[in-house]
Amino acid sequence: MTHKPDQCALAVIGTGMAGMAASLFAIDQGLDTVQVGMTGAINFASGLFDLCGVHPVSTGTIVEDPWEGISRLAQEEPLHPYARLGIEPIRQAMTRVLSFLQEADLLYFHVPRRNRMAITPVGTRKPTYAVPASLRAGIEGQAAGKAGLLIDFFGLRGFSAGQIAAGIAPYWPALRTGRIPFPGERGELYPERMARSLEAEPVRELLAAAIRPLLEDAGVVGLPAVLGISLTTMVCSDLAQRLGVPVFEIPTMLPAVAGLRLREAFETRLPRLGVRPFYQHRVCRVSRQPDGHWHLAVDGDGAERIIRAAAVILASGRFLGRGLHADRDAIRETIFDLPVKQPGERAAWHDKRLFAPCGHPINRAGLAVDDRLRPVNARGETIHANLFAAGSILADQDWVRQKCGSGLAIATAYGAVQAVRAFLSQPTTEQPP
Repeated sequence: MTHKPDQCALAVIGTGMAGMAASLFAIDQGLDTVQVGMTGAINFASGLFDLCGVHPVSTGTIVEDPWEGISRLAQEEPLHPYARLGIEPIRQAMTRVLSFLQEADLLYFHVPRRNRMAITPVGTRKPTYAVPASLRAGIEGQAAGKAGLLIDFFGLRGFSAGQIAAGIAPYWPALRTGRIPFPGERGELYPERMARSLEAEPVRELLAAAIRPLLEDAGVVGLPAVLGISLTTMVCSDLAQRLGVPVFEIPTMLPAVAGLRLREAFETRLPRLGVRPFYQHRVCRVSRQPDGHWHLAVDGDGAERIIRAAAVILASGRFLGRGLHADRDAIRETIFDLPVKQPGERAAWHDKRLFAPCGHPINRAGLAVDDRLRPVNARGETIHANLFAAGSILADQDWVRQKCGSGLAIATAYGAVQAVRAFLSQPTTEQPP
């Protein structure tokens, strides 16, 4: 069964950070927006908002001021997506997303011109710009050299307080560890279930009672990131009050509760702002009509729908999000069959050294774009005037090593929406068919 086409000014394809941010920015601009996509890579987000943490990657140099780092990156890598945007749009984009999350009671902590060193679940530290407020007490406790207690749980895989404490011992020697049962649970534990159960007051009291005998001189207590889903601020505050010391979280291995918090915040609030969502739907084919509009065939509930859009932002991600697909011969873009900038031969995709300082060439594969973030062909020519791209699908960046994943997604989403608005504001006769 095929429904009558759903009309919109903008269709956003993707439900990762870039797709969510693009939908937010589009609604802010008053654009009639449809968003479509399966569960995005946002489910795998650590919750840390990296902006620019390492540059150059060949030397692994930690960037202290992310804005200064972006300026140098843009100068030295003029094809990097950041170089097409400028500092002020990136700043505006990040500010808007953080304010949106604050409105959803998902608070973030950052210092305007300074990266912070966040603790990872494998016992390393990484530079990042903004962290969930639930991590703040740990970052500040470490910096102050406070006596700390880090708790893990019997049955929780992928999170070892002992491993984390050993890894960061040079930076936080006064960190002790303890392992306890999780209230009411036996056997293998699941972070989402733990987080939801801690939103109930009796469970928090049982947890606090189990931690108290281990406190001793601890001035701060750390736990895996399971302190609630939509009520994290309340759960952290309540547990801190029961223990008499601040508490903090450390992200867990992926997929993690931190990503689930972000997804629920966006999926709950964006429709209220006016986004028309087709979550858990897949774009199965696309066609460009004689008048230049896009028709997206969407399938997700057994009934195919057609979305008719004046413009499209492609934010479908890389391999994990299935925006890109690699076979034995080449990397291809999966929805529009756009040309992918990539090494010429399969043998050139990877460096022979697993931990090559500059990374592997495949990490920088993706869609080449013009200054309006529209995909271009090998000659640099814009392919479609009303097709834009954002996020990790873009070429000429290595967000993992450059520590710029969330910043790249949010900033390019903002840039793409600004370009869409400019395109749609042109007189109809100036919009190419």
